[in-house]
Amino acid sequence: MDDVDRKILAELQKDGRLTLTELAERVRLSVSPCHRRLRALERSGAITGYHATLNAPALGLGFEALVFVTMRYEDRQTVAAFEEAVAEIPHVVQAQRLFGDPDYLLRVVTRDLEAYRRLYDDRLASLPGVQRLSSTLVMANLVEARPLPL
Repeated sequence: MDDVDRKILAELQKDGRLTLTELAERVRLSVSPCHRRLRALERSGAITGYHATLNAPALGLGFEALVFVTMRYEDRQTVAAFEEAVAEIPHVVQAQRLFGDPDYLLRVVTRDLEAYRRLYDDRLASLPGVQRLSSTLVMANLVEARPLPL
């Protein structure tokens, strides 16, 4: 990856809807070489997809919690079952396995506190292998969906 590839990635992180012509202009390439580089970045896995960034509160999802999960059992089968179950919960918008304690960090969005309470009681508390859940409510998002430093 060279400086031109980094410029392509930086521009796409700012605006994933750029046309190929606009992208080529911004990185000072003609369209064909820009297109070749873009396809190479996609094939290499540097670009994994394109998406729209949505405003959760505008969509009625104004409540956000960070849930710390400590596991009772951490054998492969339990971990796999836990991770599969978490992946099936649409309100879990981010999940990370951690070193140390706690074992997982989940980012959860819901409509309101009551919707979160129901999700917590009905789904999160019954996830396989869970010993303890601890929730922290998000007051404000200061940095969100920041482009990766290149």
